[in-house]
Amino acid sequence: MAFHTQQSISGFIASEPQQTDTESGDTRFYVRIGQPHFRRNDDGSFSELEPTFHDMVAYRATAERALARFVKGDSFVAEGYVQKAQIERNGQAIEVEEFVAKKLGHDVARTNYEVDRGQRVAAPERDAVSHEPSARNSTAAAASAGLRAL
Repeated sequence: MAFHTQQSISGFIASEPQQTDTESGDTRFYVRIGQPHFRRNDDGSFSELEPTFHDMVAYRATAERALARFVKGDSFVAEGYVQKAQIERNGQAIEVEEFVAKKLGHDVARTNYEVDRGQRVAAPERDAVSHEPSARNSTAAAASAGLRAL
């Protein structure tokens, strides 16, 4: 089966998160995000350039979770898509691009945190080491028998 891919974006939360509601009553999460940029120098080192700033939104359950978990300065990774939106600024309607985050989490390369798995629904066990069907089955069978799979 082919990989399912979407656009992704990473960066930092540059503004305080804002909550609004859509016309249909869904929760909307909005933030300005910053993306750091670097230039590779001839000697192999990197120079930090000025970040760029963009709009990011999320809706419904993703928005509610983001509002509870993200603050200005947090590093994030998001999956979603870019859309054009009409906003009013200084009394004029303008078109902007915004990233719509369908999935949003902290960037584990830049964030220290603890995971609370207490409220998760039990999921079937997965063998992250082997992707061979026979190896997965023998590993699961050995684990359930209390043996170590070789």
